[in-house]
Amino acid sequence: MRHFFALVFASLLASGANLAHADNGMAGMAMGHEAPLGFDAAFDAAGHLWVVDTVGEHVRARRSDDMGRSFAMSTIVNPTGEPIYAEGENRPKIALGPEGELYVSWSQPRKLPWTGFVRFSRSLDGGAHFDAPMTVHADRAEITHRFDSLAVDGKGNVIVAWIDKRDVEAAKASGKPYLGAATYYSWSSDRGATFAPERKIVDESCECCRIALARAPDGTIDAFFRAIYGDNIRDHAFANLPVGESMPKVERATFTQWHIEGCPHHGPSLAIDAAGTRHAVWFSAADGKATIWYGQLHPGDKPSHLATVAAAGASHADIAVDGKHVWIAYHQVSAKGLELMLRESSDGGTNFTEARAIAHVDGGSGWPKLLLWRHRAFVGWNPDGQFRLVPTELL
Repeated sequence: MRHFFALVFASLLASGANLAHADNGMAGMAMGHEAPLGFDAAFDAAGHLWVVDTVGEHVRARRSDDMGRSFAMSTIVNPTGEPIYAEGENRPKIALGPEGELYVSWSQPRKLPWTGFVRFSRSLDGGAHFDAPMTVHADRAEITHRFDSLAVDGKGNVIVAWIDKRDVEAAKASGKPYLGAATYYSWSSDRGATFAPERKIVDESCECCRIALARAPDGTIDAFFRAIYGDNIRDHAFANLPVGESMPKVERATFTQWHIEGCPHHGPSLAIDAAGTRHAVWFSAADGKATIWYGQLHPGDKPSHLATVAAAGASHADIAVDGKHVWIAYHQVSAKGLELMLRESSDGGTNFTEARAIAHVDGGSGWPKLLLWRHRAFVGWNPDGQFRLVPTELL
């Protein structure tokens, strides 16, 4: 049942189950090294669909010219095999450059438990071959550098963000307390040939929730991620990720007050419209009430248009926006299996349609990925490891 069991476990956690300690408690489950259903997908400027996933110890990039029905090209990104994290929150990523560049990142497990390096490769010839993979960060300690996220800004700079535990180790060595992990990022201004020395975004963030990256109207990249406030209050932070000398400004962005002494493996999603409205979805189980929330972020203050998207059994929402049209896709566990659910707004997030199922699988799937093409929304999905592009329009 693969990700089905991971989703059930997340639902049990959301309903009030406690964890002994963050990363250690979760990684011992199937989530850390389960069947590789994790994937990512993106449309290029010509409408070709690119999908990255894993085959054994290899990252694979495939191109579809018919909306995912078949694949005209399949290229192994790393010909020399290596261990790869390939589950939902820690899956390979793909991003596209302005001149047809293909950028791929992933997290590579190291020998010790819950450790990793963030890896990167690029193709400058339309996916026919990829450069030899590199490790993005200069720090080579056998610690957590994992849960990478990837984006390209309006100037073509490649941004990679990840969760990093070097500061945890430093705190231990000096006998100081430290909750969770830190969040770091780096960038490349030469089409992925080299990366700048990594820069810390913030201390004490959640240690195994994905980082949402989105491009703002000015072309810069914003990050939205689960952080830790006070005594294990795990809400979310927002930061712009500047390229150059400026430092990130980090502000609290959600205020659900969820106290949990562990990581829920449940990161957020962010989409920013042309007017700069920051549409977001995130998960919380404050007061034992499992909830996917929607809101428009105002860093430093509470979100506006706050709304419940779904409750018990729902998980891993993704969001996309085009003008006033907002889409939210998520998973819903039921006794019959796994439903791919959708809600939509046509008025910029003020009101949403009732939830409806647009696909079903008896087993499991990697987390849904919303994709836009010519003002239409599709959901990338891979039930039982078979990739599909699911349309969102009513038939």
